[in-house]
Amino acid sequence: MSDNDMLERRNVLRSIAAIGLFSAGTSGVEGNIAGNQSSDALASDEIQGVVPAPVTSTSTGSEYAITSDTAIHVESKAAAGVANYLAGILRPSTGNELPVVDAHGSGAEDSISLLLTGAPTTVGEEGYRLNVNAHGVTIRANEPPGLFAGVQTLRQLLPPTVESDTEQPGPWTVPGGHILDYPRFSYRGAHLDVARHFFSVDSVKQYIEYLAQYKMNHLHLHLTDDQGWRIEIESWPKLTEIGGSTEVGGGPGGYYTQSEYRELVEYAQDRFITVIPEIDMPGHTNAALASYAELNCDGEREDLYTGTSVGFSSLCVDKEITYEFIDDVIREVSEITPGPYIHIGGDEAHETSDEEYDEFMDRAVSIIEKHDKRPVGWHQILNADPPESTVAQYWYPGQEAPDVAEAARDGTELIASPASHAYIDMKYTENTELGLDWAGLTTVKDAYSWDPGRFLEDVDESAVKGPETALWSETLETLADIEFMLFPRMPAVAELGWSPESRTAWEEFRQRLATQGSRWDVQDVNYYESPLVAWP
Repeated sequence: MSDNDMLERRNVLRSIAAIGLFSAGTSGVEGNIAGNQSSDALASDEIQGVVPAPVTSTSTGSEYAITSDTAIHVESKAAAGVANYLAGILRPSTGNELPVVDAHGSGAEDSISLLLTGAPTTVGEEGYRLNVNAHGVTIRANEPPGLFAGVQTLRQLLPPTVESDTEQPGPWTVPGGHILDYPRFSYRGAHLDVARHFFSVDSVKQYIEYLAQYKMNHLHLHLTDDQGWRIEIESWPKLTEIGGSTEVGGGPGGYYTQSEYRELVEYAQDRFITVIPEIDMPGHTNAALASYAELNCDGEREDLYTGTSVGFSSLCVDKEITYEFIDDVIREVSEITPGPYIHIGGDEAHETSDEEYDEFMDRAVSIIEKHDKRPVGWHQILNADPPESTVAQYWYPGQEAPDVAEAARDGTELIASPASHAYIDMKYTENTELGLDWAGLTTVKDAYSWDPGRFLEDVDESAVKGPETALWSETLETLADIEFMLFPRMPAVAELGWSPESRTAWEEFRQRLATQGSRWDVQDVNYYESPLVAWP
């Protein structure tokens, strides 16, 4: 790219940043939230360029410029990790030193102050208050996750080139204003299937970065399936030696050592994301059955499987060795998973009878609880009448599920992942090269046009922990493939999980989403340029 082309690109990016964030004018966003309003109808004194949309925001017309004199101020060690994270984002692109400085009080001039004092109690653990004036930026929160969420908003108030990993010319201006923000749902998740195709530690770390950028706080890792076993179990080493040796299409597969898995968990923790490992059972287990003959009812090892069919495999429900195996696996995974959940799968167990399924789940769930973890399962687990502590993840496309609704009324908590909206491995159009279409075609508008709290009929929002996207990898082989399916649909579901229902209108969202394209260009994200969005 020539210098002139680069200059023109920078000018375009700056213009986008200027028109897409705060703009002065009259209020009235609450009156414009329903229907498909035009851009002229949007309230012009509200923030327009941040995803997810904040609860409230007001422009003041001033601005603050980050310069070589700017420091990042903290008043407690608890805020230092977030401050260092922010400095790591800003230093490469701005070229400024941005030292993290211990400070006390209300923040100093010419600073970005990250303070764990002065935030309203109503914003909870993940909310924040952000103020920008000519003298600096102040983010206040009750807990570090709130500061971290505020930092993600601050990133989007800066020009898109702030995401560059090389020094850019700036200027690094933040529009003046006030934001009060907190999440609608405490659970905002994203699933990644590393079993059908294996993805490296670095690729999963990048996935975590994308989730953090849009205020997601749970990563559901689908670690085992028919096509591959991806987590080292020291007491059953053949699971990875044999079961991890291939993938869909016959590629080399791979697995995470326990050390690598801990590395991923710690990386996510530093970004206030909880990892939920999934060990799918009793079906989706061919990789285990190919590794150990004794897990099969006939005592013969299964052949490795590299196709994409489902529902043909099962652990042997009647063998005691099956439960010794599960106990060892859950024990080792629990020891390296600090989060409270273990996902047990439980779907598409077509090779077990109802009686066998109930017997199996009764014992498997008890094993998870024995190791001080809370069981999560795809909603078919409810057929086994598990204890109320079990979380059920709903994944069918439709809104009618009487058994799930009954369980919710009886106290079961739900995660909302309807395949018609949240399965972002579905194709965008009939001609999309990647993805599947069994649940239909899923545009970014489809991903956005549902309510996680009210999707299921006869289920009260109080029973819904929050939404989770699902990204299965039958057709995905690279990080670029992941990005193509993730963007722009993951940010759409992320907003449904974070923003108040009153702030989620498609026409307004797609305009804010359009401003993200320039940011993704700088980040070199391989996103799908949906024709439903007027990308710059």
